[in-house]
Amino acid sequence: MRLYSNGKLLISGEYAILDGALSLAAPTLFGQYLEILEDDSKYIKWTSKNANGKVWFQSRIYRENLELDKSSSIKISNTLIEIIKNIRVFNPNFLTNSGANITTKLTFDKDWGLGSSSTLISNLSKLAEIDPFKLNNKIFNGSGYDIACAGSNSPLLFSISENKKYIKEVTFRPVFHENIYFIYLNRKQNSLNEVKKYKKVKPSKELISEISEITKNILNCSDQKIFNELICSHEQIISKLISKTTIKKELFKDFSGEIKSLGAWGGDFIMVSSEDNPLNYFKNKGYNTVFKFSDLLI
Repeated sequence: MRLYSNGKLLISGEYAILDGALSLAAPTLFGQYLEILEDDSKYIKWTSKNANGKVWFQSRIYRENLELDKSSSIKISNTLIEIIKNIRVFNPNFLTNSGANITTKLTFDKDWGLGSSSTLISNLSKLAEIDPFKLNNKIFNGSGYDIACAGSNSPLLFSISENKKYIKEVTFRPVFHENIYFIYLNRKQNSLNEVKKYKKVKPSKELISEISEITKNILNCSDQKIFNELICSHEQIISKLISKTTIKKELFKDFSGEIKSLGAWGGDFIMVSSEDNPLNYFKNKGYNTVFKFSDLLI
């Protein structure tokens, strides 16, 4: 059996999604495969491969008691065992009746922050025939927008309030999408740590409403100048909320277009809106991973 789930980018909302803000999320053309072959052994044998097909993690776990036999990383194995234990809360028979050889393969660099964890949770939930949102809540306790993207082939409006999710498939391909780019900042951001910091902040209802309104306007925008104003406003609001300098002010003051951080600020990808091709500008600054809109988003 071979399974696949999409990666993700959070276009708007950022941390405010945790307090009910309406957010725009987009599945990516990159994702993760999971393949399983059953055998008659007493083990769950796990192999993880990167986008180049190189093995970056291996583990062997006793399938009955989920004790670790051997591993290339005890820390990652412990996380994997925790995930399988939680799956068995919902499906007690998961991987108990036979041995298994499981191979996962990312189609993107695992440092990019496109959802190596969410795509794994999604694939394992499909395999176990359980609700991926419930599993995600037990493991990571995030908003779940990444899980929604993992199973969608369309951009989404997403919000969560009092554990009730609002998910609506939408079209997000602005008429000026050829002037939108995504650039990797050469550093991975730990979203779990950033979320913990954010949860100490108490945003006002007015701020949440403002972010939600910007999300709607971004989705329906047909004028690049207005789009730039919207993402600039969004940056200023989140900057003030989390007491962090915007990425444009920090690294790209001399850039003529507009720049918006995505997801956990300070790492992973940024979204760039520019009428001029910004490739040389960013490459001259050492940022070589640049995607056009249609080369990254579904």
